Amino acid sequence: MSRTSSSRSAFRDAYDEVLAGWPGPVDAVELPTPYGLTRVNSCGPAGAPPLVLLPGGGATSAVWGACAAAGAARTHRVHAVDLVGEPGLSVPAPGRALRTPGDLADWLDAVLDGLAPRGPVTLAGHSYGAWIAAHHAARRPARLGRLVLLDPTRVFAGLRPGYVLRALPVLVRPTPERIRSFLAWETRGAALDPAWLRLQDETARFPTARPVTGPRPDLARLAKLVEPGGRVDVLFAGEARCHDPGRAARAAREALPGARVDVLPGISHHALPLTAAAEIARLLADQAAG
Repeated sequence: MSRTSSSRSAFRDAYDEVLAGWPGPVDAVELPTPYGLTRVNSCGPAGAPPLVLLPGGGATSAVWGACAAAGAARTHRVHAVDLVGEPGLSVPAPGRALRTPGDLADWLDAVLDGLAPRGPVTLAGHSYGAWIAAHHAARRPARLGRLVLLDPTRVFAGLRPGYVLRALPVLVRPTPERIRSFLAWETRGAALDPAWLRLQDETARFPTARPVTGPRPDLARLAKLVEPGGRVDVLFAGEARCHDPGRAARAAREALPGARVDVLPGISHHALPLTAAAEIARLLADQAAG
C-alpha cells in the first residue's frame, strides 16, 4: 500500500470511528453539486424539521456527533456536511474550485436542494462554517427559517493577532503534534473526545484546497432575516482565544436587533461543539420561536 493510500485508510478509519459514536442509524449520501460531491451524514427522525450543520475549518461533519447525541437528533433530522476542499469525504470537482463567498452560496444551495428542496431549514455553523452560513443567509434569506451561528469568526469581529500567530504553523505545515498543541492551548487543556482527536491527527495528512476568504457578510442584509419572522441565534464561546467574545457579542447585538445573542461562559472556541453539546442541543430544540 502506498503512503497516500495508507494515509487515506487511516483517515477513513478514524472518521468511521467517530461516526460509530453517533446516535444511529446514520445515513450517508454524496450529493452532486457544481463544485463536486458533498458528503452528508444524517440522523434523526425522517419527518423532523431539517437541521443543516456546517463544521469549522479543519474539522469534518463528524464533529457534530456530540450535539446529535445530546438531543439535536431527537428534535431534528440532522444533516452534517463535509465542506468541499476541507478534511472529510467530500470530493472536489476537478478544475472547479470554490473561490468566492458567492461560490460557497451556490454550493450550499445545491446541498440544500438535495436535502430539503421543499421548505426552509435551520442552518447552523461553527467558526468558519458560521461565516459560510452567514454569507449564504445574507444572499438567500428565503431558504432559511432559522440561522444559528456558533462562535462565528470574521462575522462580527476580526481575529486576534496572537491567535493567528499561534495558528500559522498548523495552517502552513500541519502535523499531528502541532494540531494537538494548538488545540491544547486554545481549549486550555479541555478534555476532548479521544476518537475525535485521533481524527484531527489524521487531518494533518489530508489534501485540502485553499479555503475561501473574503469580506464579512453583509450584516444589513442579514438583519432582514429577522424582520419577516425568521430567527437568528448567535452563541459565543466565553473563553474563545480567536476574538474578544464580549466585544463580538456587543457588535452582534448592534448589527442584528431582534436576534438572540448569548455568551456561554467557560467554553473555548474549538471545544464548543464537543464540550457544550448539551447547551447547543437545547438551543436548537428551542423551536417555538423559530
